[in-house]
Amino acid sequence: MAATHQNRESLPLISDANQCVYTSCYCEENIWKLCEHISTTRPEELCHCYAAFISNDQRMVPLWMQKARRAPDQPVIWDYHVLFIHKPTEGSPQVYDLDTVLPLPTSFSTYMSEAIQEEYSIRPEFHRKFRVIPAEVFLAHFASDRSHMRNEDGTWMQPPPSYPCIATQDSTMNLDDYISMDPAIGVGQVMDLQGILKHFGTS
Repeated sequence: MAATHQNRESLPLISDANQCVYTSCYCEENIWKLCEHISTTRPEELCHCYAAFISNDQRMVPLWMQKARRAPDQPVIWDYHVLFIHKPTEGSPQVYDLDTVLPLPTSFSTYMSEAIQEEYSIRPEFHRKFRVIPAEVFLAHFASDRSHMRNEDGTWMQPPPSYPCIATQDSTMNLDDYISMDPAIGVGQVMDLQGILKHFGTS
């Protein structure tokens, strides 16, 4: 029997969550670390990868199929969430969400239908927006001193990652620029649900 050859581009970038650096409630850093990992293990694919922040002006966004859900059919209301999306030159886009009960990765179309879902039954104030940033840009510009995770008395709301804070030469904290869905602020493209479906070719 002849051996079959699978295009490297169609292989998952990560197929085991244990390969990922993960800290609960620090999704932005988890995705930054995943971008960093891909930059060293699959550098040829980094230009096809994106970080996608999900939020809105109220910072109340429902996502389904989350590990933190209280019941299988109930969403979790996050102030923001962050995904890693791989759009290879061949094959369908894949979503890497380290906080979902869906497989890692999950096809973009499946993730959108099961975790994001349509908005016709969602009140307008809960409609989601997406800031999509090329992984290379995210790696170069994102910074967080984790101050958003401290209580007024300085204690942590949730234990922080064990590695040092992510910083650049220009900033130690710009997380709010990524969470903001004002297109005049920050980097990347801000789009609504139909916009991101079109961007990744599933509308």
